[in-house]
Amino acid sequence: MVIGAHTVFSCATNFLNGRKCIFCGSFKTVKTARSYVKCMLCSKQKSLSKLRREIAILQGFYQQQPAYRLASDLGLDAKTITRVYQRLRMVLFHTAELEGAKLSGEIEMDESYFGGARKGQRGRGARGKSIVFGLLERDGRVYTKVVESVSAQTLLTHIENHTRKGSVYYTDAFRGYQSLQRFGKHLVVNHSKEFVNKRTKNHINGIEGFWSYAKHILYNYRGVSRYHFPMYLKEIEYRYNHRKENVFKLFLQLYFGYVSP
Repeated sequence: MVIGAHTVFSCATNFLNGRKCIFCGSFKTVKTARSYVKCMLCSKQKSLSKLRREIAILQGFYQQQPAYRLASDLGLDAKTITRVYQRLRMVLFHTAELEGAKLSGEIEMDESYFGGARKGQRGRGARGKSIVFGLLERDGRVYTKVVESVSAQTLLTHIENHTRKGSVYYTDAFRGYQSLQRFGKHLVVNHSKEFVNKRTKNHINGIEGFWSYAKHILYNYRGVSRYHFPMYLKEIEYRYNHRKENVFKLFLQLYFGYVSP
C-alpha cells in the first residue's frame, strides 16, 4: 500500500483514501453509497477499489516490475496488469515525442542495436536487430528514434529536425556524420584509437551511458517484441529526461489525466 509522508509514493495517499479527485485534483470529494469517490467540482466519479488497484499497478510499473510478476504479487490477472501498462506506455510514447523539442548546446550522438538473434557481425551491420539513433544534450535531455538504416540521409534528417543549428556535435568516426559541419561545429573521437581524446577531451560517453541504462532496464523484461519496442524505448527516454523529478507522480498525472496544481 502507498503510505508515508516522505516517500516517492506519498503523492497518492489522498487519492487512495478518497480525499482527492484523481481527475482534477480537487479536495471537494464525497464517497457514495456504492464506495465510489465523486468529485463535487468536476462531477467525475470512480470506484475506490478500482482506483486503489490501478495505483498499485502504476507503482509496480514505476518499480519496473514485469506484468507477470506483479500479477502474482497482487493476485490479479496478468491481462489486467498488461492493459494498464500498455495504456501508460502509449501515453508516454506520445508525450515523449511531444517533449522532443530541438536540443542545443553540446550534443552527443550515436546509434545502438537492440534485440534480435546474435548472428553475424555485431554493432553496425548486425542482422535481426532494431536500430536506434540517439541524441543527447550534455547535462540535459535525450531523444531516441527507431530507424530503418544508418544512412547519412536518415541520420542527418533526424539531426536537422531535432537539434538547433550552431550546436556543438560530438560523434564517433562513422562516415554517416561527415556532413555535420553544415549544422554546427563537429568534433570526432576515433574509437579505433581511443574513447576519450586526451588533447581535446572529446567523447560520447554520455549517449553510450544512456544505451547501457536502456539495455539494463529492458533486460528485466526478458525480451520485447519488435512491435512494442518503440513504446518501451520512449518510456525509458521519458524516465531519463525526468530523472530529477518524482516520476511516479508524473505517471499518475499522465494515466488519469490529473494535472497537479
